[in-house]
Amino acid sequence: MDGKGVDNSVFERVEEFKCLRTTLTNQNFIQEEIQSKFKSGNVCCRSVQNILSSSLLSKNLKIKICRTIILPVVLYGCETWSLTLWEERRLRVFENRVLRRIFWGRRDKVTREWRKLQNEELNELNCSPNIVRVIKSRRMGWAVHVARMGEGRVVYTVLVGKPEGKRPLGRPRRRW
Repeated sequence: MDGKGVDNSVFERVEEFKCLRTTLTNQNFIQEEIQSKFKSGNVCCRSVQNILSSSLLSKNLKIKICRTIILPVVLYGCETWSLTLWEERRLRVFENRVLRRIFWGRRDKVTREWRKLQNEELNELNCSPNIVRVIKSRRMGWAVHVARMGEGRVVYTVLVGKPEGKRPLGRPRRRW
């Protein structure tokens, strides 16, 4: 089935397609995309596991390694994601798992036993913005970049354009 596009161009309507290693769907579902990014991020994290668990390197250097090696793999193409709260939570869980590998645990002062760091403690130890804030700032930067492109570009028209036609019957999806 074909549909009319911008400038009366005709585009083939598809359920999903892959562009620059990113899978885009017609319903803008990104769960599978985020899952594949997590897999790639875990592979990358395992490849630098010896560095992250080394006691010879400082915590700040390990965080810089995480920010320059692991997070770019996970956040590739995040400018196009429209996140739900569930997806934001999964991203924070992934980030906390990586941070726990860096900061290890804490020894309890009373029982002298090792315990896992709580999320609040991880946030205090990590001075960098969390992964969800990074995604939102990248999306804002992309929107500003597209807005500067000018009216002649198709991407700009998609950003500021208003869809024509009537909405379907029923309750709208709470997605955007």
